[in-house]
Amino acid sequence: MLRAIVVAIFLIGLGWVFGGQAFLCRIDPALSLPLLAVPMLALAGWQRREAASIRWRTALLSLGWAAIAQALLAYSLSGSTAWAQLALVMFAGVGAAFAADRLVQWRPRLWLLPWLAGLLLVAGWFGAGHALLAILYRPAAAPAGSPAATVLTGLPLRWSGEGDMAAMIAAGMRDDPALARIEAAGPVLLVDSLVDHVPPPGGALLVAHPRALAPRELVAIDAFVRGGGRAVVLADALSGWPARHPLGDPRNPPVTSLLTPLLDHWGVVLGAVSADEIEPETADIDGIRLRLFSAGRFVRLSRQCRAYAHHRILQCRIGRGEVWLVGDADLLFAPFWQPVFPGAAHLGQADTMEWLSGRLWSGAGQRLVHPLWIRRRSI
Repeated sequence: MLRAIVVAIFLIGLGWVFGGQAFLCRIDPALSLPLLAVPMLALAGWQRREAASIRWRTALLSLGWAAIAQALLAYSLSGSTAWAQLALVMFAGVGAAFAADRLVQWRPRLWLLPWLAGLLLVAGWFGAGHALLAILYRPAAAPAGSPAATVLTGLPLRWSGEGDMAAMIAAGMRDDPALARIEAAGPVLLVDSLVDHVPPPGGALLVAHPRALAPRELVAIDAFVRGGGRAVVLADALSGWPARHPLGDPRNPPVTSLLTPLLDHWGVVLGAVSADEIEPETADIDGIRLRLFSAGRFVRLSRQCRAYAHHRILQCRIGRGEVWLVGDADLLFAPFWQPVFPGAAHLGQADTMEWLSGRLWSGAGQRLVHPLWIRRRSI
C-alpha cells in the first residue's frame, strides 16, 4: 500500500510539473499519459524481488490511487472529473506497467542492456504518448461542402511580413497564423468591402476590428444577421495589435473600434478601457477558454443578449440570426493562443481558434478530448 501511494503521488506530480498542467493552467488527466513509463519503471524496480501477484496488485493500486487523486483535482479545479481521460490514462498505465515489469525482470548477460531498454521505453512512450494526444486534441474541420466564411478585417492577417511591397513579393505570401488556422478549419473569403461581397445564405461572417466602414456596409452586416446569418464581431476598445508602421499611418490597424453605429443600432454600447485593465486576462465560455488583452466591457446590452466574461463577450439574437460580440481583437494575436512548443498544438494556451471555427462553421472545432482549464480570472 505504501509503495502504491508513493508511486501515485509521483505520477500526479509528474503530470502537474512536467506534463504541463501547472504551466498551461490545465488539469487534463491525459497530459500525464506520455510520462507513465517513468513511475511504472520506478515501481517495477522497487519491487523487482516480489512475487508476480504482489507486483501486479501494487501496480494496479498505484494507478487506482492516482485516478482518484486526479479526479478530485480535476473536479476541484475545473468542475469536471474527465472520466474518459482518466479511463484512457489508466488503460495506458496498465500497458506501461506490463512493459516496465517485463523489462525489469529481464536478465540478459550484458547488464547494460536493461538500462538502454529502459531509456528507449521512456523516450518511445513519451513520443508515442504525445503523438496520440495530438490526434485526440486535433480540432475537426468544417464539413465538406460548407459555405465559405466571409472575413472583413483591418488587422494585418494577410501579407503579414514586411511593410515594403517589394520585400513582400520577394519573400512570398506569409499569412498571419490566425488566418492560416481559420483557413485550415474551413473555406474563407477575405474581402476588403461588403458592398459586393455579402455572405451567401447559410454562410457566416467574421468582422475583426475593421477600418471605418461605409454606411452601405453597416446596413449589409445588419441585414445579413437579421436575415438568419451567423456573425462574429471583434470590436476592440483599445487594440494592442503591434503596429508595423509609424504612429498615425493609416495602414496600421485602428486603435479603437469604429463599429459604434452598428453596435448602437443593435442596442449595445462598448465601454472604454481603463488603465488598470490593459493586461492579459482569460475569458471562459462554458468550459472554453479565450485569452484577451485590454478587452472592453459592453456597458449596455439589449434583452436579446447574453453576457459572458464580465460583459466582455455577448451572444445576441438579432432578428432571425445570431451574432457574437467580443470587446477585443487581440485574442487573434498568435502569442495568445499558439502552443509554447512549436508543432505541439495539443499543448495550446487557449481554445480561441477552435471556438472561432465553431462559430463560423457548424461542427468545426470539435475535439475528441477537450482541455480542462483551471478556473481563474487572469494570467
